[in-house]
Amino acid sequence: MTSPAPTRAYRRLSVEERQRQLKEAALSLFAVRAPDEVSLDDVAEAAGVSRPLVYRYFPGGKQQLYEAALRSAADELEQCFAEPPQGPLTRRLANALDRYLAFVDQHDAGFSALLQGGSVVETSRTTAIVDEVRRTAAEHILAHLEVVGATGPRLRMTVRMWITSVEAASLIWLDEEKQPPLDELRDWLVEQFMAVLVASAGRDPQTAEAVRVALAMETSDGPAGSLARRVLPVVSDAAHLL
Repeated sequence: MTSPAPTRAYRRLSVEERQRQLKEAALSLFAVRAPDEVSLDDVAEAAGVSRPLVYRYFPGGKQQLYEAALRSAADELEQCFAEPPQGPLTRRLANALDRYLAFVDQHDAGFSALLQGGSVVETSRTTAIVDEVRRTAAEHILAHLEVVGATGPRLRMTVRMWITSVEAASLIWLDEEKQPPLDELRDWLVEQFMAVLVASAGRDPQTAEAVRVALAMETSDGPAGSLARRVLPVVSDAAHLL
């Protein structure tokens, strides 16, 4: 008599565990395909469950699952800039960017859709989730600048502009087949922040003080010293402008 084929062991998951499983399955698919190219059947197959079960935990269908997956991705991105307030500013920014860019690299083709909505129907909730990521990143960076008192509009704008440029550079990096290498992109973005901060310092006393405090902690062999040595020869012939 032939023995029956063994059946796969089934473990009942809690609501939180099942939702986490489905969100992780969705994110794994969004890592290689834009959300509008991913169906609920695809998510169900990746999670090893049935389509009706996906609807059981996400009755709103694909849009609800997308928003939940986006929230999970946002939670991870928000923590990227949570760096201990120790050491030079450039080192802290580099550590934060390492985490941020690793997320971009890992999620690859899905990054644009995860942050910008892709072709999935955009809602006020998805917009709010993405905006919260940017606001949280700005708050972390402003905290690293150790500004005394209320932060003025010029410094806030400088930081928010840089965050936007980091996001744009990440998307362009994906379009350029992940060139330059990640470590070079990270260093370049750190240098750009220092450069735009110095430019803003010329117009804003609060930013100027933040720059003085930040540069006091930098070393000659660090990113700020390297940037100064490379930039000064370029502008050395501009003395006639002073």
